[in-house]
Amino acid sequence: MDVLFHNVRELVARAEQEGKQISELMIEQEMLMSGRSREEIMAQMDHNLTIMEAAVERGLKGVQSVTGLTGGDAVLIQNYIAQGKSLSGDLLLDAVSKAVATNEVNAAMGTICATPTAGSAGVVPGTLFAVKNKLNPTREQMIRYLFTSGAFGFVVANNASISGAEGGCQAEVGSAAGMAAAAIVEMAGGTPQQCSEAFAITLKNMLGLVCDPVAGLVEVPCVKRNAMGAANSLVAADMALAGVTSRIPCDEVIGAMYRIGLSMSPNLKETARGGLATTPTGKALAEKIFGGAVVQGD
Repeated sequence: MDVLFHNVRELVARAEQEGKQISELMIEQEMLMSGRSREEIMAQMDHNLTIMEAAVERGLKGVQSVTGLTGGDAVLIQNYIAQGKSLSGDLLLDAVSKAVATNEVNAAMGTICATPTAGSAGVVPGTLFAVKNKLNPTREQMIRYLFTSGAFGFVVANNASISGAEGGCQAEVGSAAGMAAAAIVEMAGGTPQQCSEAFAITLKNMLGLVCDPVAGLVEVPCVKRNAMGAANSLVAADMALAGVTSRIPCDEVIGAMYRIGLSMSPNLKETARGGLATTPTGKALAEKIFGGAVVQGD
């Protein structure tokens, strides 16, 4: 099927040539690939946005996973922000809290939107609902934020991987953080090229991140990795908006991520056979949760 762009270089070039935002090109691409109308596509993304908002709100009220491994941290961070003592800044910590809230809801078997996966679902909404308070976007601009994220996720999925089992956590939280950074830049009035720079800067600094879930569950360290991904995306977006560029082009960074994933040990790709999953505490937690049962990776 014909597509409007295959990589970031084509995406940015087309946006610049046609004087369009990246979000607009992704909307047009969805229309082309699905055969649906603009109204239908916008309505579907509006529905996704509603689900994301509900997940954030639920997480901020406090949830707990069945295993007890995760839950309540989003509330702790919000309480800390309210004390006015944050060192990294209220907006950044708000994004972190809302990213954590989303993933805590996921771990508690709640409804979330995979962006691009369930394990990395906190970064995009976490940053969106934090910068919302700073930039005061319209509902359409918030929906476009998700389309911009989707455009970069589309490129990664088709040129590398968004799967932790295939590429490690760099492919999940790394991709999600890059997607969020690009979307932040567009919402803040940046250019398509600056969106590309933000994605590249973000992903470069998450290359090699392994997927080592304790007990094979999407809880530890997944939830806190979403927190760090959100922080990474905000800093990278600011850097790109300041005029900082990536010396390695965005598509080459994506290619590097793919090759790193291929060379990564299977023990570090969602099997729970390496990294934090095989620390003494990681093993003890798995034994406590599952006892003598076989867990993923055994």
